[in-house]
Amino acid sequence: MRAARRVVLGTGGAVVLLAALDAYVVVTVLIDIAEDVNIPLNHLERATPIVTGFLLGYVAAMPLLGQLSDRYGRRPLIHACLAAFALGSVLTALAAGEVMVVAGRTVQGVAGGALLPITMALIGDLWDERERPVALGAVGAAQELGSALGPLYGGVLALIPSTVVAGVELGGWHAIFWINVPLAALAAVAVHFTVPSGTTTRTSPAVNPADRATPTPEAALPPATTSEAALLPAAASEVTQPSAATPGTALPSASASSTAPPTAGAPDTASPMSSTSDVARDAADEAATGADSVEGVGGRRRVDVVGGALLALGLALLVVGLYNPDPATTVLPPWGLPVIAAGALVAGIFVWWEIRSPVRLLDLSATRKGPLLATLAVSFLAGAALLVTMVFVQFTAQTLLGEDALGASLVLARFLAALTVGALLGGLLARWLGDGVVAVAGMVLAAAGYWLMSRWPLELESAGLVVDVDLVVAGLGLGLVIAPVSSAVLRVTSAAQHGVASAAVVVARMMGMLIGIAAVSAWGFYRFQSLTAHLDTPLPFGVDAVTYQRQLAEYTAKVQTALHTEYTEMFLVTAFICLLGAAVALLMPRARRGGPATPA
Repeated sequence: MRAARRVVLGTGGAVVLLAALDAYVVVTVLIDIAEDVNIPLNHLERATPIVTGFLLGYVAAMPLLGQLSDRYGRRPLIHACLAAFALGSVLTALAAGEVMVVAGRTVQGVAGGALLPITMALIGDLWDERERPVALGAVGAAQELGSALGPLYGGVLALIPSTVVAGVELGGWHAIFWINVPLAALAAVAVHFTVPSGTTTRTSPAVNPADRATPTPEAALPPATTSEAALLPAAASEVTQPSAATPGTALPSASASSTAPPTAGAPDTASPMSSTSDVARDAADEAATGADSVEGVGGRRRVDVVGGALLALGLALLVVGLYNPDPATTVLPPWGLPVIAAGALVAGIFVWWEIRSPVRLLDLSATRKGPLLATLAVSFLAGAALLVTMVFVQFTAQTLLGEDALGASLVLARFLAALTVGALLGGLLARWLGDGVVAVAGMVLAAAGYWLMSRWPLELESAGLVVDVDLVVAGLGLGLVIAPVSSAVLRVTSAAQHGVASAAVVVARMMGMLIGIAAVSAWGFYRFQSLTAHLDTPLPFGVDAVTYQRQLAEYTAKVQTALHTEYTEMFLVTAFICLLGAAVALLMPRARRGGPATPA
């Protein structure tokens, strides 16, 4: 049995790794894709939906499809997601225009966003409470590994020479997506032979509340591997046997509820892995008692389709309102303000629905709202800064440094390596200094890094190690925030709400990426268009070759100057985002130094 579960864990980790790689792989080849789908270099704003489309599908699908796996079983949902992921990859690889490539990436995002919570739920089904944290940590490590290696992975695959078979391009950036088809097929075969069919129920022994005061050895895993493992719409959602559950109780798959109250004096944990351990215990309690679950016909868990649709619609309206395909004169498109207002209205309706609905995607009704919202806001702002960096450092390296896709990903690797180290340090420092102190320090350090990046010279090749140092400073700062945010959320929630609160941290981070890249890039592209509106593209007609080359060189130099201004101003805006995050982090819940905090 133990060997079989290891196989399941390896399969689940590979599936999560596949989706995580593609979450960020596109930032490496975004310019190459833009050129192939006829998006000119001076209109890169039209390429932003390639990024935001994936993120929108990822965030919208994450909680809802996690619930669907509770109802219909893990294996069928994983198969469906892998098939959709392969379909999205084919659409992207075949894309001849921007609409098709955005559609393909959106389908990929929907499928990829569901694979993580479903895999976490599978672990909740098959592992008991003491062994579960290690399994969850392994899946979280796969997610983080994919996020860190995604840009480099894309850069390497993009080096495959151009190869046309039956009129279809297989090499270059297309290879990144074609290779997903056999990988998804192999994963589907592995899932079929290793993952149990149907809905699996694990009946765990009831947990003695006194045992909660003693952390298990597995709970001390490094936080850097588990920032995404805090997302447990699934780990906390064990499919229980039909019981005499109260019909009006609202607990989605993101928030398995425990009837045991939190024990006073329970040790504070400063890393996301600690949240995984707590959620695993709570999930075991619910599996034992069968309490607080919302059942449908035949004992199947009900699904909050209305909440999922409202969340997806609200996010989509905000993204559409921020997308301006022609930023020559204004930051927002003509439809921007009305559509953004509609998105805000739908978001308000979503909150109203989640408060009153008997079945909820995110149930935080028993949580202290002030500290929780402050912590989620920090996660949101950190996510915005993170994706702005990943996209526009790539742009800077390719347009100002003249790097190819792989070279640009190696430049970004400085930032990603520092982010990982910062995540480790953040978990260690938060235990002794407190979550709020480390989060504030991390955001201030990140702001300093982005301020330094905003001062990069136009002749970036001459900057030498300055570029590397500035990227490392920014990466360390954002990395320091990851563990304290997850730990602080657990402090202000009861044990029964740890699962949904941990999920909310990651959802907030992904929403920050989605809204942040849409908003900041809208401003940046508007600035570029305003700086180049007066330039006339030189033509090789009516002038001699020498004059044309001189005019072309002058035009190129002015475009490079405009790009430099755009990028540095966007890094400066990101510095202010981090300073805002530092200010909000002051409102995060506080803990006693060097010791455990008092749970909510």
